[in-house]
Amino acid sequence: MGDELCFGHGSRLPQDNVSWKQWLELLTTTKNGTLDRMLLDLLPDELWQGHAVALSVVGHTIALILVVWLCWKFYYTPFVWKRDLTDIGYNHVLDNEQIRRNDKKRAHTINRIRRLRSVGQRIPPPYPNGWYSILESETLAIGQAKSVDCLGQNFVVFRTASGEVNVLDAYCPHLGANLGVGGVVRGDCIECPFHHWSFSGRDGQCTNIPYMKSGSIPKSAKLKKWKSLEANGFIFVWHHVDETAEPWEMKIVPEVDDGRWAYYGRNEFLVNAHIQDIPENGADVAHLSAVHGPNCMSGSDLRTYRPAWAEFGMHAWNASWFAPEESDPPHIARMDLKHSFKFFKKFEFCTVDVKAFQIGPGYVQLLMHTGLGPMVALQTVTPVEPLVQKVVHRFYAPRSLGNAFFQKFAIWAESVMFERDMMIWNHKQFIDSPLLIKEDRLIKSYRKWYSQFYSENSVSYTLAKENLDW
Repeated sequence: MGDELCFGHGSRLPQDNVSWKQWLELLTTTKNGTLDRMLLDLLPDELWQGHAVALSVVGHTIALILVVWLCWKFYYTPFVWKRDLTDIGYNHVLDNEQIRRNDKKRAHTINRIRRLRSVGQRIPPPYPNGWYSILESETLAIGQAKSVDCLGQNFVVFRTASGEVNVLDAYCPHLGANLGVGGVVRGDCIECPFHHWSFSGRDGQCTNIPYMKSGSIPKSAKLKKWKSLEANGFIFVWHHVDETAEPWEMKIVPEVDDGRWAYYGRNEFLVNAHIQDIPENGADVAHLSAVHGPNCMSGSDLRTYRPAWAEFGMHAWNASWFAPEESDPPHIARMDLKHSFKFFKKFEFCTVDVKAFQIGPGYVQLLMHTGLGPMVALQTVTPVEPLVQKVVHRFYAPRSLGNAFFQKFAIWAESVMFERDMMIWNHKQFIDSPLLIKEDRLIKSYRKWYSQFYSENSVSYTLAKENLDW
């Protein structure tokens, strides 16, 4: 073929030493019209060379824009890791039954496993008393209303034009429509989609029935107003079986609340466990080496997370859990933890000092000091069902190029580590009187502390499950 390549239909594509004009002239030899050849004769070689330069400039410009856009996305776009209830901890059964990810049998098989699981006896009430995150602030825009189902309740959450968040019972007392499904925010009220009754966000009282021609609005036309607050990137609701109980003051992270620190990303999981199991990990210091010692690069599957190739580097943990002292707020416990990565069990690298504050039953603030400076991870645990918890971690740190890399790696690594716990939680029993040894004494202290969030009138696990089954 010499210096030419086949181009199709008998034409040939010349090599780079052939001019643009000659190349296009060769292409026109397969055409019958004379207009193409007349245009070629009119255009000088210099124009084709200029055209090639222009194309080169455009190509390089596009490549530069793409690189800048990717850097901008990496630097400013938060990293998100999300897993559903059936994503983690069931592959051992799916592999045995040769069920693939998109197989229609997948959900049925996992739900069967969940039904057959022995969850234990004397399970504590599923909805302890305290503040719970029901939404993340960024997910509720001004003028927006959302339906949120958790804690055995159905809420409508809406944000007024002034930015204020209100939480009411979701169901209209008129004919039972859910105000979070099609409800419209008008002023500081929420309007029912069914008959346009309006309810005040301040106290839940009905303020308008548009077709009412006589009489006054009944005082009983009212929705329950839930105590709520917005802090640290979350919308919290106060849930307590005793409606007269005063909520404790929320612990604020100033750098997060005032926007000084950048939000780098989040993860979200649905866990098949009792809420108490999840924060109990803080007092179960012995599990850290067993579950979280192996290299995070080896993944989250407990069947394969200890390969020989990963033993060159292991995670080392030194942790202590502390119940509050007499002078401390009784609803806040503390954990001190030091993490490092050890090469060949000798050389320490990536040391992180952590102070974790367990604030009530469903909120944890992890304040960390790293080689790149401070950071914080905020964890919320919210019961969606008696044995289904929604767990969210949000990560914040000062804005810097180093943190842009480190924080996103940290979110990934923390997600892998959390999934290892999930594989256990999704299948474990709750044991009311566990067989503990002397070295497990912190678990006993933790359970004594956590018991304060249950009241005599707390809804039992059995009753909550029966209501859900209905």
